[in-house]
Amino acid sequence: MAAFRIQPHVRLQEWVAEERGFFRDEGLDYEFDAQGFAAASLTTSSVKPADAAPVPARSGAFEDMEKGRACDVSGACHWAVNAAASTAHGRMWGKAYSICTSGIFVAPESPYQRPEDLAGVSVGVGYHSGSHYSAIQGLEVFLESHQIELSFVGLPFDRVRLMRDRRIPAANVWGAQYYLLEQWGFRKLVDTTFMMGFLVSRDAEQEDLERYFRALRRAQAELDLEPEPYKRHWLAEMPEDLREAADVRRFGTGERIVFELYTREMFERTHHWMERWQLFDAAPGERTSYEQAVLA
Repeated sequence: MAAFRIQPHVRLQEWVAEERGFFRDEGLDYEFDAQGFAAASLTTSSVKPADAAPVPARSGAFEDMEKGRACDVSGACHWAVNAAASTAHGRMWGKAYSICTSGIFVAPESPYQRPEDLAGVSVGVGYHSGSHYSAIQGLEVFLESHQIELSFVGLPFDRVRLMRDRRIPAANVWGAQYYLLEQWGFRKLVDTTFMMGFLVSRDAEQEDLERYFRALRRAQAELDLEPEPYKRHWLAEMPEDLREAADVRRFGTGERIVFELYTREMFERTHHWMERWQLFDAAPGERTSYEQAVLA
C-alpha cells in the first residue's frame, strides 16, 4: 500500500502536525510533500514588466482538482471542492471544514474608501478559486451584480506582487497574502472570510483519513493555545522575494479548522448559489448527490 501523501496548503496545521509528530503518533504511514502547493504558488506567469497589463489566467482551484492533485487530501474553497466532488473528481470530506481569513484590499493612497466605491472597479482574484467566489459573496451585499467587476490575475502571491507594485487597484487575498498586505499598510474595504473544504482522493483509505484528521485536530488545539512558536512556518510556502519583506511574528493564524459536519443543507445551498451566479457548468441533473459526493 502506498504511503498517504500530505501537501500543505499555505496554512499552518499540517506544518504543526508534522513538527510535533502528530501524524506519526496516529500511526499514519505518510509522505510530507513540503513543496506541493508552495511550488505552484511561486508562479510569476501573470506578472509581466511594469509597462504591461497583467495576463488573465483562466485556470484555478477547480481546474487544478479536475486534473488531479498528487496527494490524498487537498484543500480549497468549499465552492470549488463542492463542485469537484459533484463531478466525480474525488470526494468531499464531510466531517470538517475550515474558516479562512480573507478580504478585499486597496493601497493606502487609494481613493476608494467604502465597499460601494468598488462599483465598476476591477478586483484581482483567482479563477474558480476562493478569492473569486468570496469576492462575489462579499460584494453582493454592497453592489448590484452588474457593478461587480473581477479580473483573473494568476495565483495568490501573484496578486500580492501586483498590489505591491500598484499595478491593480484592488485584490481579494487570504491567509498569508492577507497578512502581508495588512502589514504593508494596505486597507481592507470588504471582509470576505470564507469556508474551505477538503477534497479526498477516491483511493484514500478511510482509516488513514481518520488518522490524518485526528492529527490536524491536535494541531489546531496547539495553534489555539499558543500560536507564536509556529508562525515561522508561514515562510515555508512563501516566495523568496516576498519572504524577505514579511515579519511573520505580526501574522495571525490564518485558516481555522472546524470539526463539524458539512451538511446536506450546506451542500445544496452552495450549489444553488453557484448556479444563481452561473459559476458551475454542470446542470443540476448532471451532478452527483450529497451521498455520492460527500464522505460524511
